[in-house]
Amino acid sequence: MAGLSLAGVTKSFGDYDAVKDVSIDVKDGEFLAVLGPSGCGKTTLLRLVAGFEKPTGGEIRIGGETVSSAAASLAPERRRVGIVFQNYALWPHMTVAENVGYPLKVAKVDRAAAKKRVEDALALVNLTGLGDRRPANLSGGQRQRVALARCLVAAPSLVLFDEPLANLDVHLRAAMEDEFAAFHKRTGTTIVYITHDQAEAMALADRIAVMDKGRLAQLATPRDLYREPANEMVASFIAAGIVLPATVLSAEADGRCRVEVLGQEALVRCRPGEKPRGKANICVRGSEIEAVEAGRPGIDGTVRRAVYKGGSARLEFMPSTAPDRVLHFDQPDPGPFAEGVAARLAIRSGWLIPVASAS
Repeated sequence: MAGLSLAGVTKSFGDYDAVKDVSIDVKDGEFLAVLGPSGCGKTTLLRLVAGFEKPTGGEIRIGGETVSSAAASLAPERRRVGIVFQNYALWPHMTVAENVGYPLKVAKVDRAAAKKRVEDALALVNLTGLGDRRPANLSGGQRQRVALARCLVAAPSLVLFDEPLANLDVHLRAAMEDEFAAFHKRTGTTIVYITHDQAEAMALADRIAVMDKGRLAQLATPRDLYREPANEMVASFIAAGIVLPATVLSAEADGRCRVEVLGQEALVRCRPGEKPRGKANICVRGSEIEAVEAGRPGIDGTVRRAVYKGGSARLEFMPSTAPDRVLHFDQPDPGPFAEGVAARLAIRSGWLIPVASAS
């Protein structure tokens, strides 16, 4: 297996930068998810790594070898990169074994050796004994595993996944997440996984690269991404974080800052070295908001909406001092709140979003 390095990679289409100055180092054997909204540049990034697009600037290295730069680009078939597409791309007239072995046929690998490699690849994805079946006789999850086996049979140094679970139903998607996690654990393959699904990325990846308008917004572990978003975009995008304007009153000695938010004071987590400042923003998760009784410090407002979720209710709350802001949180069922009811909430914690660094 091999690591992947992107250094200042840019891809422009005319005046439009689909990818802009992206630098990422993926360690050998690491599982990296690339996450972001539609149009953020994640698919273009995958095409650049695969060799389907040539960068306008920067350099891409796989296993220490430069495969793409503005000056030259190694052909896709010479990169030893495997790709698992969203639509499987299986030939319906071929058997499972023929689909998996097709790359070896093109490479003119000896028939006996090819048969052994196909059997090994099918075993890796738990499809032993299904080589004689046609794709039409398989489930969606099995077809996805055939596509994965076809990718692996060529012994790639790097595997790219292009939203592989997007066409599967919810139950099958959960099962395939387990399959991918088990596959990565068994093989130690270096994986770059393109997705718009945050739950997939959080469940599978060692680290997540969040893309925004062609740029790398943040690269971090799932936990750090959730707890310490680097900017407002990441804060609001990941797990629907609530971004609120605040004033930093003081920095405490325990890694927290005292802030004023919506007319109340709160203690939130912050980076070392923070100082009092105005025009700050904090990120608050629903789990960091709680209902409090009248008389206790809190934010007064009205419940705008209550959505029953089975065992709990999701509440949307409008603060009286800022009715354009909506705070959402979950309340165990049966909850005391209904739409239109007055309530008081307290912010128990949160994260002070760092000052944006100059680009």
